[in-house]
Amino acid sequence: MMEQNSSMPKEKGLDHTLNVLKEGYEFILNRRDKYETNVFETKLLGEKTICLTGKEAAKLFYDNEKFKRSGAAPKRVQKTLFGENGVQALDGEAHHHRKEMFMSLMTKSMLAEISELTKKYWTKYAAEWETKDKITLHEESKKILTHIACEWTGVPLEDSEVDMRAEQLGDMFEEAAAVGPGYWKGKKARSHGEEWMEEMIEKVRNGKMNPPEDRALYRFSFHRDLDGELLNQQVVAVELLNLLRPMVAISVYISFLAHALYENKEETEKLRSGDPDQLQRFIQEVRRFYPFFPFAGARVKQDFTWEGYLFEEDTLTLMDLYGTNHDPSVWAQPDEFQPERFKTWKGSPFDFIPQGGGEFDIGHRCAGEWLTLDILKESLNYLVNHMTYKLPDQDLSYSMSDIPSLPKSGVVMTDVKRKESGSRDAI
Repeated sequence: MMEQNSSMPKEKGLDHTLNVLKEGYEFILNRRDKYETNVFETKLLGEKTICLTGKEAAKLFYDNEKFKRSGAAPKRVQKTLFGENGVQALDGEAHHHRKEMFMSLMTKSMLAEISELTKKYWTKYAAEWETKDKITLHEESKKILTHIACEWTGVPLEDSEVDMRAEQLGDMFEEAAAVGPGYWKGKKARSHGEEWMEEMIEKVRNGKMNPPEDRALYRFSFHRDLDGELLNQQVVAVELLNLLRPMVAISVYISFLAHALYENKEETEKLRSGDPDQLQRFIQEVRRFYPFFPFAGARVKQDFTWEGYLFEEDTLTLMDLYGTNHDPSVWAQPDEFQPERFKTWKGSPFDFIPQGGGEFDIGHRCAGEWLTLDILKESLNYLVNHMTYKLPDQDLSYSMSDIPSLPKSGVVMTDVKRKESGSRDAI
């Protein structure tokens, strides 16, 4: 039951944290639909929390004059997913300066290299899969992405450590919302990952390791803050993992690519030509349709009023990413998989926000979104046009309460075969 106070609609009850765990991605969406409001107040982890959803709310939430990120992420999430003192927790000029460090990597040539690395490692792994009775795509794609991420950032990676590093990076996002043993697994992965990075940073700074100067390992190691000081080694470690971890997390989308191909065979045929526009529309619809990250958090900078509702200073505020991507006022038939909708999409930074919203350079939109698109485009093209496989009987359902959500089987494939470009063999 909802009650109207002097400020905004308010959900009754002492605390609704357990409901977040039960409802997951649909927690805010369910209340939007039930109470017909895009803004309401609830209580999570004992704290007053404002929940927002929709395009107009996203414009508000990503206004850096109204919201700050410092202190928004719970400590337990920092100790698994984000790390402490990273770019996500900065505001103002400090955030802009640190964000430039990431954006400087997103050059045309560096993004082109991502595409080439993706082709290279799909080809390498597909050759290995041909010798196996079956593979689990989610687990294998984490290894592919670990290779890509390390080579692109200049981080050395021995073949013998790929499985371990892929699991380590995977645990940081797969266990971020876990409780009990799962959470401790994620926390351990974060701790060991930072130790791995810090050891390399120290070697780079004292000249015992010499990565190429255009790579993140070198650039981040010698990046200076606004006071002209080198970043603390722990902070550099966190920021390097803020590249590696999200790149490996693309394995979630790759699993859903395969799921979407299986569920939408008529769309698969449109991809046989390898047309970049068709591939782009398909991966964008996967990112819109399937669950990835549920919501983003911030705190109110200072009191303000929006649409007649009072937002009080320091109030925790959650922006509904999944629900905004399924907003019927923006997306016709939002619960249907329709790649062609992106033929006419205008490219707003506020209505399509699977990895956050706002502008790249000055806002908190994920700097790695371009990397995600390039990796997914090459991965989709490989799945459709460069290999064949069978999907045996398995549980491909996915839960909206699991964060991150994944097909339960991880997408098991058998009879994997590479094929020549242009072959029209059926998947």
